[in-house]
Amino acid sequence: MIKLHRVSKIYEVGDQPVYALADITEHIKAGEYVAIMGPSGSGKSTLLNLLGCLLRPTEGSYQLNGKDINTLSDAELSKLRQSVIGFIFQSFHLIPRLTAAGNVELPMIFAGITPQERQQRVAEALEAVGLTARSHHRPDQLSVGQRQRVVIARATVMNPRLILADEPTGNLDSESGKQILELLDRLYSLGHTLIVVTHDIDVAHRAERLLVISDGHIVQRTSSSSSKNMTSVATPPSS
Repeated sequence: MIKLHRVSKIYEVGDQPVYALADITEHIKAGEYVAIMGPSGSGKSTLLNLLGCLLRPTEGSYQLNGKDINTLSDAELSKLRQSVIGFIFQSFHLIPRLTAAGNVELPMIFAGITPQERQQRVAEALEAVGLTARSHHRPDQLSVGQRQRVVIARATVMNPRLILADEPTGNLDSESGKQILELLDRLYSLGHTLIVVTHDIDVAHRAERLLVISDGHIVQRTSSSSSKNMTSVATPPSS
């Protein structure tokens, strides 16, 4: 599903190039569950944004479902994000004036889905995350954990094949975090490709594979079983 070949993302700071990502080659198959870890500033969020087609590589190629994103127009990329990718953000990005149902409905409005179908799919998405009774509440009337469940409902209402989660439990208490992780496990069991950026090794343990990134390089790749022996990735091995 995902093929990165010698991908770099370079920013100009003054007259010096700064590599946010450097020469990354990685394949992620459809239906995989992959965790990404690394210290702050290592390039995790840049990699996730690139995988989500919010950024284009400066060098190298990124193919998503056989399409090289550097060959697509901005409009084509927007359509690809809309139909293939679901985003779960740590900071939620919910619209305050809309209810839970209204926030979940929003991607379908942009996609031109009929009101009747939107209503049915919103109800199904909120039921799947256990928020049917809170569907008419605005974000400020929901707990932090409930807001994250609204984000998951919104991310999945278009039935995307790829789900990208950025620190999905980072703002949550332990019980709410457990509920979110169980929802992610269920999405994985349903066949979604799931990529999660996290600082929490316990969250990473739930994935099939773990990628450790440092200074823009993938410096370590481990399977789920071997990642359980890791306690920290604050100082990953050098490449």
